[in-house]
Amino acid sequence: MTDAQDDHSQVTLTRDCMAAMVPSGARILLHEGTEVTIVQSLGNSMTVNIYGNLARIEKKEADALGLVAEDQYEPMPEGLALIDQVWHKLKQVFDPEIPVNIVDLGLIYKVSIDDAQPNIALVTVTMTLTAPGCGMGPVIIEDVKQSIFSLNTVTDVEVDLVFDPPWDKSMMSDIAQLELGVL
Repeated sequence: MTDAQDDHSQVTLTRDCMAAMVPSGARILLHEGTEVTIVQSLGNSMTVNIYGNLARIEKKEADALGLVAEDQYEPMPEGLALIDQVWHKLKQVFDPEIPVNIVDLGLIYKVSIDDAQPNIALVTVTMTLTAPGCGMGPVIIEDVKQSIFSLNTVTDVEVDLVFDPPWDKSMMSDIAQLELGVL
């Protein structure tokens, strides 16, 4: 974002915008003039605090917070194989409650690519959530799909959500554990 706001900046919405309540995932309309506090701005979304509750706002709505959305994704290093490009994209998807990407959180169990036919690449991601009842699951899954679909050579994305094995904090990378203070 330009006109950069540090995390925990208080801003007033300059127009109505849609958001998803965290952790329920319920869609709500935030009204122009509402004061919110930016809690985190990572990947393709921002998490804001509104009246003591968290809500996720897509970066394409950044102008409602008086900000300008920059490119939503980190630049892709040149020369990467498709599988490495997919992993790069997955590292730019974040849980709205946790300031760590879903790869380092240990939510991605497997990535496979079927590219046997020319100009067709089906990417299948097997993943989990930090809790089976996580209301943000559909939102995170959609972020995964959009991120991978942004790769020109990908023609289809499937996300298989599984809960066996169940996620636990030991699945996090050392980087994630350090970031969250659990190592």
